[in-house]
Amino acid sequence: MTETTNVIFRTILVLIILFFLFKIMGKKQVSQMSMFDYITGITIGSIVADISLDIEKNLKAGIICLLIYCFTDLFLSYLSLKSIKLRNFFNSKEVILIENGKINRKNMSKNQITINILETEARVNGFFNLDDINNAILEPNGKISFEPKENNKPITKKDMNIKTNNNPIVYNIIIDGEIVDENLRHVNKDRKWLNHELKVLGKRKEEILLLTLDSNEKINIYPKH
Repeated sequence: MTETTNVIFRTILVLIILFFLFKIMGKKQVSQMSMFDYITGITIGSIVADISLDIEKNLKAGIICLLIYCFTDLFLSYLSLKSIKLRNFFNSKEVILIENGKINRKNMSKNQITINILETEARVNGFFNLDDINNAILEPNGKISFEPKENNKPITKKDMNIKTNNNPIVYNIIIDGEIVDENLRHVNKDRKWLNHELKVLGKRKEEILLLTLDSNEKINIYPKH
């Protein structure tokens, strides 16, 4: 096996293994990662690059190392789900940065949040004056949540006694001419019902780019052009 062929083989093999490992590990977004998740992700990336490109490295040992990191992360996630104490230990707890309009400099210092960082995050969230903020909380994922003071909160329809209805859930029933049977089941319908509706509407599924059905049984059709 040539060096190039070896690199291609190792890379494809590792990618396939990674695909199934991350399927097992779940769909956490970057913003939802704990500190250990983040460290694991960086380390896995380093291992993957190492065993893919350096053909002198032991492929079997590299794959075992990947499995250990992934399943350790899974095990710690499981423990975090079962224990609040462990969850707080691994993921850390929320930290109050502003309480009742007063900045908590002690908590800011402990978490290395400068006043400039706080002001920047406030502006990103639409607050150009810290005096407009009632509470600010540093979340476990590193983001800062802000609550405005009462006189700065936007008026809602509830405040104005305007009656509203919640928007119904919309399901994609046909996508690019293909029927999504799982979504049909969600709305307690079947293909027989769908075929009848298409016949009434004078449409064939092959002509439809997208057909949606909401929980109020309203159908919307977007034809192919």
